[in-house]
Amino acid sequence: MTRTEMLQTIIAALGRVAPEVNAATLATDKPIRDQIDLDSVDYLNFVIELHTQMGVDIPEADYGKLTSIDAALDYIAGKMAVG
Repeated sequence: MTRTEMLQTIIAALGRVAPEVNAATLATDKPIRDQIDLDSVDYLNFVIELHTQMGVDIPEADYGKLTSIDAALDYIAGKMAVG
């Protein structure tokens, strides 16, 4: 999976958790929860969706590493060993 495909998957995961969000308006470097009204359950569902779609285990201790789209992309790329 390329970084572009990973980015598309991350944005699609956000869209499934928060379908009212226009992905085109999201800044990839800003905290997701500052841009979208995600409560803790929605955020957990986002993490679960990433795990399901990408097959990457994300331990609870690492949830804080997925604060922005860019951070989630870097984290997942590292887990999938994609440069």
